[in-house]
Amino acid sequence: MTEPRQSDGRTTLRDVARVAGVSTSTASLVFSGKGPVAGATRERVRAAATDLGYAGPDPLASSLRAGRAGVIGVLVEGRLREAFRDPFAVTVLDGLAAVLDTIPVGMLLLAQDTSDHARAIAQLTTTALDAVVFSLCGPDDNPAVDHLSARGIPMIGTGAPRDPRVTQVLIDERGAIAAATRHLRSLGHERLAMVSMPLSPDRRSGQVSPQRLQGARYADARERVHGFVGVLGASAPVVETPMPGVEEGRLAAGQLLDLPAGVRPTGIVAQSDLLAAGVVRAAEERGLQVPSDLSVTGFDGIDLPWLAHTLTTVDQHGTAKGAALGDLVARALAGEPLADVHLATTLRIGTTSGPPRHP
Repeated sequence: MTEPRQSDGRTTLRDVARVAGVSTSTASLVFSGKGPVAGATRERVRAAATDLGYAGPDPLASSLRAGRAGVIGVLVEGRLREAFRDPFAVTVLDGLAAVLDTIPVGMLLLAQDTSDHARAIAQLTTTALDAVVFSLCGPDDNPAVDHLSARGIPMIGTGAPRDPRVTQVLIDERGAIAAATRHLRSLGHERLAMVSMPLSPDRRSGQVSPQRLQGARYADARERVHGFVGVLGASAPVVETPMPGVEEGRLAAGQLLDLPAGVRPTGIVAQSDLLAAGVVRAAEERGLQVPSDLSVTGFDGIDLPWLAHTLTTVDQHGTAKGAALGDLVARALAGEPLADVHLATTLRIGTTSGPPRHP
């Protein structure tokens, strides 16, 4: 006799239980692995499932019963491939994933083009999520916040979007870059410049004016510029790049290093380690020695085994940062109250900073 099935023809857990001669709750325990079931009974249930072509409980139905989707959205600005090219972004995702694995929930990466917010929101609308993490610092304002807030989805960020509905994992951007700047000053450097990450989504390149800084929408880059000029004064040169990559750092540094010898900087503070690596390359292309002709500091603390130097850098401990994001997600899923988390950074002295040969 053919066993009864759902109206849509799919075999159900109840069908499997009838064929195996057990209760539906016992069959459920076999598939969930959450309770003691005799070995013979377990084998009988699995044999019945195989005969009926039953692959297991419907995950959507299970999530509805549990009131959880089992998925955490990770919103990444720009293209996803750009995030995977940034070693620091990968370390943050590693730390986040390690915590999410223990909950356990899955991680869904979602790209958000700043020129087309509607596309990302449309994708969010059709996606069941338990929480959303803004894993990399983006613009101060993000229309996705209103959408997610209306759905009651907890949001965790790393400084952006700057909204009271988003719980943040923060570092002292100003203080950290100021420490790197003071380090070079203490070595005797008087002519210092900065190579900056993008200050706003339009991603310009070139010298940063006071007006450009005032209208900056990326909090991390903006705060690092403020930390730099807070030590040196508003006239200290800052060159903005459209992307925080090695090639962009090389091109930006070229604008500074092609100045006359008595004018060009003897030290450059870069806002990322990849930018700093580009600055080192630009110096070497011009026959300048690092650090005697040019000292360079970075920011992030990533491993660059292909660079023939150990960067002096601000280590913001990416794996720990990702883990802090994951901890906040876990607390949100447990219904606990959330508060911003402040993490420490470390100025790590390497081989790219030293006293200037010609002060």
